[in-house]
Amino acid sequence: MKYHHLGIPTKNKLPDERYLPHLKMYVSGYGRSPYGIEWVRYEEQADFPEIVKTMPHVAFEVEDLAKAIEDKQVIIQPNCPSPGVLVAFIEDNGAPIEFIQVDRTIAEPGI
Repeated sequence: MKYHHLGIPTKNKLPDERYLPHLKMYVSGYGRSPYGIEWVRYEEQADFPEIVKTMPHVAFEVEDLAKAIEDKQVIIQPNCPSPGVLVAFIEDNGAPIEFIQVDRTIAEPGI
């Protein structure tokens, strides 16, 4: 696995945020930051655990998402936020951790 990004929840509207309607959330910054900083703003109705909506998370890119979450405390089941991208969240030692599997043949550039 390799570091992918740091996701930081915010309640502030950001000028370049992108809305993901199927997830009821906004994302901003990833792809522009050399350190992989991503800001995330959730709508009240977004169906995510509070730990994900309120605490920063670190994300790692993995070859095999199913294997990465095996025997872990999964708090968000595998899902597809965008074409070619599968994600899942676990909780480890009180912190949310995201795993990402990317099919670069169909994922948008910069993922």
